[in-house]
Amino acid sequence: MTQSIDCAYSIEGEGPPLFLIHGIGAARDTWRYCMPVLTKHFTVINYDLRGHGKSPMPKGAFGLDELVADLEALRSKLGIEQAHFAGHSLGGMIGPAYARKYPDRVLSIGLLSTAAGRTEQDSKNVWAVVHAMEEKGIANILPTLKDRWYTDAFLEDHSDIVQRRMSQVTGMSSEVFMNVFRIYAGTEMLPWLHEVKHPCLVLTGENDGGCNPRLNLLIDQELDNSELVILPDLKHSILLEDGANVARHMVKFVETLGMM
Repeated sequence: MTQSIDCAYSIEGEGPPLFLIHGIGAARDTWRYCMPVLTKHFTVINYDLRGHGKSPMPKGAFGLDELVADLEALRSKLGIEQAHFAGHSLGGMIGPAYARKYPDRVLSIGLLSTAAGRTEQDSKNVWAVVHAMEEKGIANILPTLKDRWYTDAFLEDHSDIVQRRMSQVTGMSSEVFMNVFRIYAGTEMLPWLHEVKHPCLVLTGENDGGCNPRLNLLIDQELDNSELVILPDLKHSILLEDGANVARHMVKFVETLGMM
C-alpha cells in the first residue's frame, strides 16, 4: 500500500473548494500572487508537497503515486467530497494523475506549465539537467534554471523575488529536490491522458522551454474537454511573474463551466 504523508496546508477564501499543487522545490507560497483573485471565488486549499515547505520529510525515495496519495489523504482528512484542482509544473502532472485514480473527487483540473508528449530529444534535454545537477551540484545549475524560468525583464526588475525562489531550492533537502525533479523528468502523461474526462484548463507560457506550447497543444488534443491558453512572452515561472492573470484565467474557466 502506498504510504501517504500528512502534509502542511492552509485554507483561505470562500466558494467551491480548490486544491493548489505547486512544483519542484517550491512551496504553497508560490501561489501568493494568485491568492487575492482566487480567494474571492474559491475556498482555496494550498499545501506543501512532502519534503517541501513545512511538510514532513519522506522516508526514502518516492514516486508520483506517493504524491497522489498525499493529496488524497489531505482531501479525505478535510472531508471534502469534490473539488477543483490546479497544479503548476510537476503539480500539473500530480493533478491529472490524481483525477485518473480518483475521478469522482474531481470537478475540474488546471494543468499549468506542465509537459506531456515529449520527443526523444525533449527527454534527453530534461534528463541532461538532472545529470548535470547530480554531477555538479544543484546550486551550480541553478543559474541555468533561473534563466529558463524567468523572463529577462523580470530578472532585472524583481531580483528579490527570484533570489527568494533560488534560496527556497538551496535551503531544502537536495535528496527531495532531486527526487521530484526525476519524477518530473520521467513522467509521461500522454499514454493515459485520454482517460481524464474532466474539464481541463491547459495553460503555459509562450517561451517556456521545457513546457512549451508545442507540448501543451498535444495535451489539449489528447483531452476530451479542455481549453488551451498561451500566455504571451512568459517562460516557466508564470505564478510569480503573472500570478493574478493566471488566477483570472482559472476563475474564468470555472465560471464558463457553470460551477461557481
